[in-house]
Amino acid sequence: MSTPRADRERLIRSLFDAYIEMYAARDDRLTTRFSDNFSGYTGGGDFLVKDRRAWEEITRHDFSQVPGRIRIEMLDVALQDISDNVVVVTAFFHIHLPIPDHVLSTEVARLVLIFHLEGSDWKIVHSGISIPYHLVQDGEVYPMKGLREQNEALEALVEERTQALHDSESLYRLLTEDTLDVLWKTDRNLCVTYISPADERLRGYKATDVVGHSAFEMFTEEGVESVKHIIQKSQHARQSGALTGFLTFEVQHHCKDGRVLWGEVLSKPELNAEGVIVGYHGITREITERKLLENQVRQLAFFDPLTNLPNRRLLDDRLTQALAASTRSGCYGALMFLDLDNFKPLNDAHGHAVGDLLLIEAANRLTGCVRATDTVARFGGDEYVVLVSELTSDQVKSEEQAHLVAEKIRNKLAEPYSLTVVREGLADSKALHHCTASIGMVVFLGTDADQNDLLRVADAAMYHAKDAGRNSIWFEGASR
Repeated sequence: MSTPRADRERLIRSLFDAYIEMYAARDDRLTTRFSDNFSGYTGGGDFLVKDRRAWEEITRHDFSQVPGRIRIEMLDVALQDISDNVVVVTAFFHIHLPIPDHVLSTEVARLVLIFHLEGSDWKIVHSGISIPYHLVQDGEVYPMKGLREQNEALEALVEERTQALHDSESLYRLLTEDTLDVLWKTDRNLCVTYISPADERLRGYKATDVVGHSAFEMFTEEGVESVKHIIQKSQHARQSGALTGFLTFEVQHHCKDGRVLWGEVLSKPELNAEGVIVGYHGITREITERKLLENQVRQLAFFDPLTNLPNRRLLDDRLTQALAASTRSGCYGALMFLDLDNFKPLNDAHGHAVGDLLLIEAANRLTGCVRATDTVARFGGDEYVVLVSELTSDQVKSEEQAHLVAEKIRNKLAEPYSLTVVREGLADSKALHHCTASIGMVVFLGTDADQNDLLRVADAAMYHAKDAGRNSIWFEGASR
């Protein structure tokens, strides 16, 4: 008899398998699975797309570039049950395109999918795919320029429609009576002169409670400070001629019943014939649910869901910061690429659940071997990267310090692992496992280092350590 947990895992896996099948088959029906609240990171970098239609165009562009079926070689899948209506899948895989000897087939791609239960259907609210750092070039594969041009066109359309409403106050009022978004106007001192009925439905305050009062009374204390800072920046920008059109920001609002909600505010100044600001008008839309999902997305976009270690995206950022700090201080840093030597037999003998326990324990041991200012990241599968920064300004001493850290890590990971085997939801037995690590290491100075080259050299050094018999450290191509 299956357990609720097992049923839940089958549900999550079926959602993921359906996505992979449609993506591999280049099935356009995949676009119907995206939520209206969708957001996604493109494979080419850190650009976050928040518009569902834009993501549909990206998907169709992807399908048109490679119209034939592709093959996904799955390496590792992690299922996460966040809540009754939110589940997450993280996967590592090879992409095999229908062309000979494609470089992607040897690289590991990473995908994060967040599913959200909307009514009776599970929808995809986030998709983040990370293609190996050294394969992606700006402007390659994904039409980011087109998305920006589309966004500019939408902004121009919003401005045109807002101007039409401004020209006809009666039409303005007619159109705002039934909209879910809050439309508002203030004078030059930010005293509210009009607010649509949607605000009462949203926050519980009647228009008579708001009109004649400062707009700041709608916001939380923290929100007021944030908005004042935004206004100050916009005034400086306007004085220098650098700011025109709408100003968009997100701020927390008070509700009459004590709740706090997030609103996205689109604001524009009203100018008289002399160009002097005489008031402001704009639109406020509730985005509370979107902010909650974005917080989950941010966590999953930069951290590995199994080990809670930084993932490749955050590692790239930390390495960039370490190189900049090294350039300023003149101190060396060290980058270690390591792979567990005896991981697959554990999975084969006891299953992926026990394998996951080992990966978590290895992550804990790694973080215990370095300083809080250093970075331990999961690179994929059973591969980890350790970034040690701010050593000394002397290269020889820095190499000695880095090697001591690597040796500490090697010894710690080689200690036996006692892992709990769970069957049918109950602890069944203990599995004693011995697992060592092969470590490749490079010491760098910011003025002489390239981020991609450091990862490549450390990765190659790790394979030298494996070839040298495993459970060893290979330092810049020289065995120690």
